[in-house]
Amino acid sequence: MKLTTLIFDINETLLDLAPLKNKIKIVLNDREDLIPLWFSTLLHYSLVANATSSYADFSEIGVNTLLMIAHSNDIDLSRSTAEETIIKPFQELLPYKDVQRGLERLRDKGYKMVALTNSSQDALQNKLEFAGINHLFDHVLSIAPVKKFKPDAAAYNYALDQVDSEASETMMIAAHAWDVMGAQAAGLQTCFVQRPGKVQYPKTITANLTVKNLEELADILI
Repeated sequence: MKLTTLIFDINETLLDLAPLKNKIKIVLNDREDLIPLWFSTLLHYSLVANATSSYADFSEIGVNTLLMIAHSNDIDLSRSTAEETIIKPFQELLPYKDVQRGLERLRDKGYKMVALTNSSQDALQNKLEFAGINHLFDHVLSIAPVKKFKPDAAAYNYALDQVDSEASETMMIAAHAWDVMGAQAAGLQTCFVQRPGKVQYPKTITANLTVKNLEELADILI
């Protein structure tokens, strides 16, 4: 396995969404069961945006899908409250405990370190700075320039072009099965991170590596 470049997904792979989910639960009348529905609806409409060439900021889709979930469950929620719940809190997330040390070890080994997200460039910068890990990446990339959300191949190809890396020598690290599948289809090597509640899709090629956290990934690659 020849590797020169590591591309990291951000939300739920590196950053814990628990504080954001708690805020969403509060505005949805403490309906915890609606939180995964909101996230899956957010992803659903990002794919709709890909298919219909109707790109919008990822946070904007998050706000609109939160309003949809509230409306369909007879919950009174204003757009301003939805924006307050999603936009800033989405940029104020802390990393999992293994993340900083894992990233440091991989960077020190000499890998080209890349952050790739469906969020906007400004939102990504804010997230990484708030989490205190922005200095651990050589490249910080949003899919916004190509207006195609992951898992569209255009997102991964854009990243490869920007960092001047070959797909075969690049690994996508993600806690989402759909992200792993998208990277595989684009020819990248993949690593699935088993964050709580995350599983790989049964009807696909298993990721090259499966780890519990970034410290374990560092143990393997170093």
